[in-house]
Amino acid sequence: MRIVNVQLPERAYPIFIGKGTRRQLANLVHELGAGTRVAVIADQQVADLHLERAIEGLETSPTVMPFPAGESSKSLSQVERLYGELANARIARLDLIVTLGGGVAGDLGGFVAATWMRGVRFVQMPTTLLAAIDASIGGKTGVNHSAGKNLIGAFHQPMAVLVDLDFLETLQQRDYLAGLAESIKHAVVRDQALLEWHERHADEIVAREPEVLQELIARNCAIKAEVVARDEREENLRMILNHGHTIGHALEHLLSYELRHGECVGLGMIVENELARLRDMLADETAERVAELIERLGLPTRLPRALAAEEVAAACRLDKKLRRGAVHFILLKALGVPERVADISDDEIAAALRVVQPL
Repeated sequence: MRIVNVQLPERAYPIFIGKGTRRQLANLVHELGAGTRVAVIADQQVADLHLERAIEGLETSPTVMPFPAGESSKSLSQVERLYGELANARIARLDLIVTLGGGVAGDLGGFVAATWMRGVRFVQMPTTLLAAIDASIGGKTGVNHSAGKNLIGAFHQPMAVLVDLDFLETLQQRDYLAGLAESIKHAVVRDQALLEWHERHADEIVAREPEVLQELIARNCAIKAEVVARDEREENLRMILNHGHTIGHALEHLLSYELRHGECVGLGMIVENELARLRDMLADETAERVAELIERLGLPTRLPRALAAEEVAAACRLDKKLRRGAVHFILLKALGVPERVADISDDEIAAALRVVQPL
């Protein structure tokens, strides 16, 4: 088992990585003391697969609150329903909420934990690669609005993150590969050595070789933990983790979540690297290198259908990264050298978007 600590100014919390880390949950509940009630907010499909193993060792059966799988569950109507179930279960501030599932479970359950009684302690138990290396770490929670993705949210840090590799065994290959986009993102903005590691181990990564997978997760968690520790509320440094996301979120929204989040992030990185290349910020060979790795790790490099450039530009303006009326993009100047740019024109977006439009 590997342990990565997220060291925040006021407190720290651990990320446990390995097979069987779910058993740490019983220890955490024991530390909270007798009488602690536990509520599990879980994707229904994940609950059917993993709930019994996730709660093994708990002395008292938790209250289980399933929700329908899918991005559409990140809604205020689901939040309202879950509030009612928490009230019925008498979950109070000193109790514990456990989120079980992928990024949707973490975002939705974390937001409920952040807002019920002004903040209840919670533990993240991610069951997807994307959630394990990115969404479950750092305290970002939120739900969607008709105007865009994750526009309603709060920062609320977990007590711990339990990344159990046993849960990843049932993950569909497409969902697994989608999670690799966030790993590539961490590498290109923060750790060129990790990018080179991806290139050397690409076949083993795609094949999910256990030792390589544990190393991939641990290295990504360390990057995310270091950035979050230095900028918990995304006021400056943490914004570099949005590379690929300004375009990516726009694509997700316009495609009505037909593609996975990670697939859109991969496409977003390709477009944003093209933006940087067209501005002579980024060398051609670097943009090509990243796009080649995205393709080699099984992620799409073309949209499933053509999108109008003006619609993509408009969707970008609804992004939560808007600052003083300007949309902020995280573009690369070189590997490991991201830069925040706020003067991207609609014409530039149209020109860059051509690299991912269907052939």
